[in-house]
Amino acid sequence: MHIVILGAGALGTVLGAHLARAGEEVTLIARGIRAAYLQEQGATLTGLVDFTVPVHVVTDPSQVHDADVLIVTVKTYDMEAALQSIKHLRAASVLSLQNGVLKYQQLAQTFGWAKVLGAMTTLGAEVLPTGTVRVTANQGFYLGEWPAGTSARAQTLADTFARVGIVAQVTPSMQALEWSKCVTFVCLMAPAVLTRLETYKFLHEEQTASLMAAMVHEMAQLATAQGIVLEDMAFFPIKTLSQLAWTTWLRTCGSSEPNGRRCDPPIKSPRCKMSNGANAWKSKRPWAMRCGRVRRWVSQRRRWISVTN
Repeated sequence: MHIVILGAGALGTVLGAHLARAGEEVTLIARGIRAAYLQEQGATLTGLVDFTVPVHVVTDPSQVHDADVLIVTVKTYDMEAALQSIKHLRAASVLSLQNGVLKYQQLAQTFGWAKVLGAMTTLGAEVLPTGTVRVTANQGFYLGEWPAGTSARAQTLADTFARVGIVAQVTPSMQALEWSKCVTFVCLMAPAVLTRLETYKFLHEEQTASLMAAMVHEMAQLATAQGIVLEDMAFFPIKTLSQLAWTTWLRTCGSSEPNGRRCDPPIKSPRCKMSNGANAWKSKRPWAMRCGRVRRWVSQRRRWISVTN
């Protein structure tokens, strides 16, 4: 099986290095300084694994003509240009490991829906200043037909990655899983970027935790409107948290259904003065701390962060 990986950043290098070490036929398409480093030094992984292996690197995408599988690992903002550079490729299956759900339409526009395979990963890695890639998580590489179903090609690819050391499995509910990760990342990343706090810290802070509760509720509504049922994942129980957020919304809003109209809360919390002098409602405890299950998850997340970092 010839696997072409478009993009040799953290994830692309991790996958390519594992495949190359196991003797699989793999081609990395890279550019600039990154391509030169990999050609001269090979791919070096540290963290959960520790090895260096030579990899086949191509800097001109037009030199690659055929592949059994194309894996796109470039950033979302590079997706359009990257696909244009490789649109001539004759590939049996194409997939992308970017976050979000728009990648499937982009792949289909270039290669056709019949070739698109559902894929999502919870691999964690970063490129260090030295060029080495530190692997911080290997929790799952999920494959399946899009939007749902399994197939022989998905199972073959999952077996290949499992054999080379990547935790991989086939799922019959790819769209639900992809949306679950998307909802999770939207609700986690926005507060993290805005506050510059670690996850467990903004879950403990009253204002940020309440904001996240509102985001979880709203994002879950978007999924529901698409007919998608969220799923709990190992690293974040988004289905459970969305149900808790829904319960909190009902308690706060005093409504029996999400009619979108603003309503007065049946029970008002004590008023407090914000720093700018404006009045605001203030709950007695952060939303994320009101449930024992969430408190336990936050505690586990803190321990996991301390171990992986």
